[in-house]
Amino acid sequence: MSTKRVNFRLPEDLITHADIAAEVSHKNRTEILVEALRQYLEEKESEESFREAVVELYLDDHIEFDKLSEIIGRQDAEAVRASKQVLDRGEELADKLADL
Repeated sequence: MSTKRVNFRLPEDLITHADIAAEVSHKNRTEILVEALRQYLEEKESEESFREAVVELYLDDHIEFDKLSEIIGRQDAEAVRASKQVLDRGEELADKLADL
């Protein structure tokens, strides 16, 4: 897995807690923060409202299909893609009819 360096600010008490967790678990601060972020994202991605919002991002062309698939699962993403294709064709047809 490739990594990317990021810089951001965290409250000092959160860093202190992460450092203590790192020492106790014999990991480094980055490993602790990566684990915490992964756990948070897994919980978030299981929420229906979050999944619906991600689908909306895809339908509005703000994210690509592969990202949608990673978040909601391949089978659900395929169903969404098929629905989007139907909706897009419907919009094209409506535009053509409006031009008549």
